Amino acid sequence: MEELTPEEIVARLDRHIVGQEKAKRKVAVALRNRWRRKRLPPELAAEVYPKNILLIGPTGVGKTEIARRLAGLAKAPFLKVEASKFSEVGYHGRDVETMVRDLVEVAVRLVQQEKAEEIQKDAQERTEERILEALYQREGLADPQDFGTELDLGGMNGSAFPEELPFVNDGGLWRPMASGSQEGEGDLDREEREANQELQEEREAARRDWKRRLEEGELEDEVLEIEVKDRSNPTLSIMGPAGQEAMGIDGQALQELWGRGGPKYRVRKLRVGEARRLIQEEEAEALVDPEEVQQEAVRRVENDGILFIDEIDKVIGSKNQSGPDVSREGVQRDLLTIVEGCTVYTRYGFVNTDHILFIAAGAFHFHKPSELIPELQGRFPVRVALRDLEEEDFARILVEPQNSLVRQYTALLETEGVKLSFTEGGIRKLAQVAYKANRTTQNIGARRLMTTLELLLEGISFDAPNLAGKEVIVDETMVTECLGDAADDPDLIKYMI
Repeated sequence: MEELTPEEIVARLDRHIVGQEKAKRKVAVALRNRWRRKRLPPELAAEVYPKNILLIGPTGVGKTEIARRLAGLAKAPFLKVEASKFSEVGYHGRDVETMVRDLVEVAVRLVQQEKAEEIQKDAQERTEERILEALYQREGLADPQDFGTELDLGGMNGSAFPEELPFVNDGGLWRPMASGSQEGEGDLDREEREANQELQEEREAARRDWKRRLEEGELEDEVLEIEVKDRSNPTLSIMGPAGQEAMGIDGQALQELWGRGGPKYRVRKLRVGEARRLIQEEEAEALVDPEEVQQEAVRRVENDGILFIDEIDKVIGSKNQSGPDVSREGVQRDLLTIVEGCTVYTRYGFVNTDHILFIAAGAFHFHKPSELIPELQGRFPVRVALRDLEEEDFARILVEPQNSLVRQYTALLETEGVKLSFTEGGIRKLAQVAYKANRTTQNIGARRLMTTLELLLEGISFDAPNLAGKEVIVDETMVTECLGDAADDPDLIKYMI
């Protein structure tokens, strides 16, 4: 994790999220506290627990984006789950411990990617060697050892001479006496050696040429037969009772248990580009110690993991109703077990949740945070209300973030040779339409901008192949013409966007 100050963390979040300064400050302090905890003595660090955060606000105001970007800054395992799915089936829903198991899987993939980047150079070299071997075999350019250059004396292997062969002392060195016929055979041997030498030089030149073409990317579409690992790993699924997780049994694990372990390989016809990707994955796996990856993944989950629990307000039961709501308080108690700290068994070992940072979020339109069970409320001491988005926020969201919608659509149409540009008036009009649509119909926050822009640019996106070399300017007039009366009439907006 980078040593970012809270101010720097907020500045990084500002690149992607408009507004919500209070929420950014809260999560920045939570992330900085993790950095501080790692510098405490081990006995004291074990007693410092994360201050979990409850984000309160309507949909589309940036709750999930703040948590996701925060995890990206910390390079921490991050998982988003919906609290409501734990009450979908019967009175129990899914096992809440699955969120921890899924988080460990995310951490394993994250560590594998980091380890693969560290040994990328070695993996690339080994990949190139395997591809070259397959190309040499296809072209008949076998290993040079297949062409011997040793002296073959009368069919002998050089380790012994027949007893009847006479020897003479030549300057202190004993050599076999060559008769006339043997001298003739010696001439043939020399001719054969010279031919073999010439053939070997031609082969080496051809091999160098193939290697050069591979390095320069000229062979990406060449088809070759190469042996790669068989990735098809059958899994046996055993259905559990209603409301329980289906249990999957790893077929490869069973084979190892029965003494038939080890990876299987099969010969496939692949283009060089595709073969390079598959082989590099294999070589990276071979160079990375899986046990080290698993241990590092579990350590990161326990110390740096972030679990984002969305829709937590949906597990608040109605006091005056019966039926499925009776299960919701039970879901809260199950969540409490994970949030307050417990040990969960995963396929990679036991994982302790004491120091996982939990960020819960909910709109709380019909309920209040105080309606959560008291024990769960106490586990989310940091609370922040995200404000609703105004028309000015919509205008900023269109252009300011690094991944703004204006940049995305401009880049997409540029691939067709169409230059798309937005005027300041066009941006203001789009923000006005989106804001008015949210006020008139359902408030879906910044997501309304995607609906508005897609409707505005639908015709241009369809005709883009025929507009190559042209410039399209999105101004206030164009927005009004494309969206029609919906741009000003609240009664028509709901039928348009």
